[in-house]
Amino acid sequence: MAREVIMPKFGFTQETAEIVHWLKKAGDAVEAGDPIAEVTTDKVNMEVEAPASGILTDLRYKEGDIVPVTEVIAYILAPGEALPATAGSATQPPTAPSAAVEAPPAAAPQSMPLVKATPLAERIAREAGLELQGIQGSGPSGKITRRDVEAALNRQAGGKVRAVPAARRLAREAGVELAEVAGSGPSGRVQSADVQRFLAGRSSAAVEAVQPAHLEIPQPLPAAPAELERPTQLAFQVLPLAGMRRTIAQRLQKSAQEAPHINLEIRVDVTQAEALRARANQQRSEGQPKVSLTAVLAKACAWALKRNPYINAWLQSTPQGEQIVLIEQVNLGIAVALKEGLIVPVVQQSESKGLLQLAQEMDELTARARENRLRPEDVADGTFTISNLGMFGVERFTAIINPPQVAILAVGTVRKEVVADENDQVAVRPMINLTLCADHRVVDGAVAAAFLRDLKTALEDPQLMIL
Repeated sequence: MAREVIMPKFGFTQETAEIVHWLKKAGDAVEAGDPIAEVTTDKVNMEVEAPASGILTDLRYKEGDIVPVTEVIAYILAPGEALPATAGSATQPPTAPSAAVEAPPAAAPQSMPLVKATPLAERIAREAGLELQGIQGSGPSGKITRRDVEAALNRQAGGKVRAVPAARRLAREAGVELAEVAGSGPSGRVQSADVQRFLAGRSSAAVEAVQPAHLEIPQPLPAAPAELERPTQLAFQVLPLAGMRRTIAQRLQKSAQEAPHINLEIRVDVTQAEALRARANQQRSEGQPKVSLTAVLAKACAWALKRNPYINAWLQSTPQGEQIVLIEQVNLGIAVALKEGLIVPVVQQSESKGLLQLAQEMDELTARARENRLRPEDVADGTFTISNLGMFGVERFTAIINPPQVAILAVGTVRKEVVADENDQVAVRPMINLTLCADHRVVDGAVAAAFLRDLKTALEDPQLMIL
């Protein structure tokens, strides 16, 4: 019996994955459990395994395609078995059968065309009693997606369409009904980019519809840099915005556009934090990694986050509206720079771990990230992120929040500076700049300042963290 190979869902919020590389080709014999494709989500690379033994066939997507989760990407057949007749094509739209009886065009009964839709879109439409035949799909080869169904439900209900303020403003200025726009945000929320795509599509359709034979349409000027003449001495390389880089671009653009960032900075004397790090390194067992200042900072962040719950939170969109989720556990994300981009592995329940254990887990996660061995659970459920560029000599910077989190800490380099000590005596102390970047929809300035105050207290007097 033919077995479907589906695009697996590695995370609770995951909706799509990109096929990076087919490890097997059509016609290859595979055993159950053999890796047949490498795919990437917005966080990690994973392998898709064969669900059964047999002959791999009907590879429905090519490398680089974005595929909805639970979508069939291939079949595995027994030797000599034919592909089932019910298996459609992912790359060719189905052809509607011709009418059985010839009749004048006005009275000819129309056969219902086959509709291609993702399983999630079918389920939502079925539960809402919505016919899919009248919906224009925006997925591959016109496939109907969840966003298309939600947009149709919005139009059908005639209710208020969920949209970000920037999208509402753009639609109002352009005279666009938001109910006509398919939203790509959480729960079908319309984003600015959705309105722009709608306008671009409408403009193209309008030009095609009204262009008479005698109307001269001016030729557009070359817009792409690739069409311009380049000096012969200019060397360049063109790279696709794909994979992890594309995901980073989409997520950070969305965060920068939707979350009003508030940035607060504080200078901290890390003399006592450095002393704690030195003592911890003296106590570590053989084989344990050295404790870094980042590990001490992570410990201090966990302590301060427990005292300031609105920093350790998520902002989520639900059918009932946006919700602030205050989270008990402190799951610290530690940003790690890779050649392909940025990944944020997560130290789960950091508030319950000692400094040596934090350092151990951070070292292991960083190593797995650089070796491309992270598991889905290694990047799941982060509640707060630390981004440290101090090793590059950067003194201060601001970072973009990683949604659904509501804050991120930007860490600069440690510099020795001349300061006045507690006795008003001139002293040279190691100082560091810490910048908290928070989502102003959830975090008020006073709340952000209180967190930085507590973080500074913990770093300048680490003994308080054991009380």
